Amino acid sequence: MTSVNTTGADAPSRTTGSTAATPLAPGAGATASGGPRPAPGTLTQLFFDAVEKYNRPDALQVKVGGSFQPISHRTVAERVRRTALGLRALGVNSGDRVAILSENRPEWAIADYACLTACLTDVPIYPTLPAEQITYVLQDSGAVAMFVSTEGQAAKIEAIRDQLPALKHVITFAPTKVPGSDLTLAEVEERGRAAETPEIVERYKRDALAVKPDDIATLIYTSGTTGNPKGVMLMHDNLVSNVRGAMNLGIITTGNEVALSFLPLSHVLQRMADYLCFATGTSIAYAESVDTVPLNIQEVRPTIVFSVPRLYEKMYARVLENALAGGGLKKRIFFWARGVADKWADEKLAGREPGGFLAFRYRIAQRLVFSKLQARTGGRLRYFVSGGAPLAAFQHSGIRSLEFT
Repeated sequence: MTSVNTTGADAPSRTTGSTAATPLAPGAGATASGGPRPAPGTLTQLFFDAVEKYNRPDALQVKVGGSFQPISHRTVAERVRRTALGLRALGVNSGDRVAILSENRPEWAIADYACLTACLTDVPIYPTLPAEQITYVLQDSGAVAMFVSTEGQAAKIEAIRDQLPALKHVITFAPTKVPGSDLTLAEVEERGRAAETPEIVERYKRDALAVKPDDIATLIYTSGTTGNPKGVMLMHDNLVSNVRGAMNLGIITTGNEVALSFLPLSHVLQRMADYLCFATGTSIAYAESVDTVPLNIQEVRPTIVFSVPRLYEKMYARVLENALAGGGLKKRIFFWARGVADKWADEKLAGREPGGFLAFRYRIAQRLVFSKLQARTGGRLRYFVSGGAPLAAFQHSGIRSLEFT
C-alpha cells in the first residue's frame, strides 16, 4: 500500500462573503506543478462519460438490512436525470442555488449530480452544524431549495424557516415526508419521470453538456471562525482539474477499485475524491458513519481510502498503543519489524527496490506483524490518500513503515 499526500487545488477559486464576485478563468494566474495542466473540463461531462464507459452494477454501495447493496451506473443516471427534471418542474431554474444538508449516502451524490446537470449551483452544508449556523449560509447563498437527509436535519430547517424567505422547497431523503419538509426525493423523482419525453431527455443532456468549465459548480462555505462564513465559489474546472491531475498519477486502476467514503461530502476533499472515483469507475461504498469505519472497512474491503491526516494520526497511535501494551516478546517483535520496515520504506522512497537480506527480513516482518494489520483494513487496501492539510513527515514515514502506506 502507498500513501499519497495532496493539498490545494490546481485551478484558482474566489472567496467572497456575498458570492457575487466573478470567478477567475480556468488557469488564470496559476502555475500548475507536477506536469502539464489538464485541459479544462466540466463535472457534467465527467458524469456522462463515466456512466457510458463503465456501467458497473455497483457504481455506489449502501448498507441496507445488514449488508452493502449495489446501485448501478444506469440507476444512478436515471435517478439523477429525474431529480434534475423534477427540480425544474418545481420552478428551480438554471443558476439557482440549492443546498444539501446530509450525511454521506447515495442520495447526496444523486442530489449533487442532479444540480450539476440541471445547471444549478449546489451549496453543501455540514450535517453537524446547528440551526443557527445554517441560517447565515442559506441566507447568503440565496438557496431556493434544499435537500435534507433525516427528520433531525429537517427539524433544524423548520426552526429557522421564517428567516429564509427565498427558500421555497425542502426535500427530504426520508421515504416519507417528515416535519419541516415539503417533498420527498422520491416525489421529486416522480415529477421528473412524469415530465420525461424523448425530446425533454435529449434537451436535458444537451443543456448539461453545454456547461462551461468556468461556470460555478458549487459554493462551499468556510467555518466562520473569524466572522461570518465566506462562500468559496468553485468552478467546474476547479474540481475537474484536480480529478484529472489525480488520474494522471496512475494510482487507480480504472473500473477495478473500491473506495470507502466517510469524510463529510460537504468537505471538498471527500467530494473531489468521490468525483475521482466516479470518473475512474471506482465503486463508492458509503460508510454508515465515521464511528463505523473500522467495521465497514472490513465489510467493504476497499482498495483505496481518502481521509484527512487526523485519521492516520489516530490509526498510528492505536497501533503503537497496542504494541506497547503487549508482552515483552510481542513488543520486541513489533519494534524489530518496525525497524525493518523503516529501512524498507527508505529504500522504496529513494526509488530503489529492496533486496537481499533486507527483503528476506521484510517478508518475515510481513508475516509476523503487518499481515495482521492489513487484515484489519479488509486485506485489499493499496492506498491511503491524505489531503485537506499537510501530513506530518513522521506520520507519513510511520504509517508507511507499518505497511499502512
